[in-house]
Amino acid sequence: MHEHDLPAVYRAYINCLNRQDWPGLGEFVHDDVVHNGRRLGLSGYREMLERDFQDIPDLRFIVRLLTCEESMIASRLDFHCSPKGRFLDLPVNGRKVAFSENVFYAFCDGKIAEVWSVVDKAAIEVQLNSRS
Repeated sequence: MHEHDLPAVYRAYINCLNRQDWPGLGEFVHDDVVHNGRRLGLSGYREMLERDFQDIPDLRFIVRLLTCEESMIASRLDFHCSPKGRFLDLPVNGRKVAFSENVFYAFCDGKIAEVWSVVDKAAIEVQLNSRS
């Protein structure tokens, strides 16, 4: 996979997530994918994403920043959504919140092989505390 192809592949992956096209996920994600140091494999990764959409029915991935170097993508994703219950151990309970996620992706054979993700939990805490 050439470096200039990865941003297009990544944006297609994000579109796949937003469509909840779970059968198509394997086109973008490696069979042995690792997420934050845990080997989930494609089926575990899919289960994690399906759970996210069950817990956050209005979930939509919005690419805010994207950079690519060799076989790596760095992205800042924005979210404006209403998690049904507790989210990141916070009592969101259906309230609309906005937050970002910083994610790094390592690609192997043109597919996402490893993901490192950090969600801005502090932004959600500020929003919940300001509404109390």
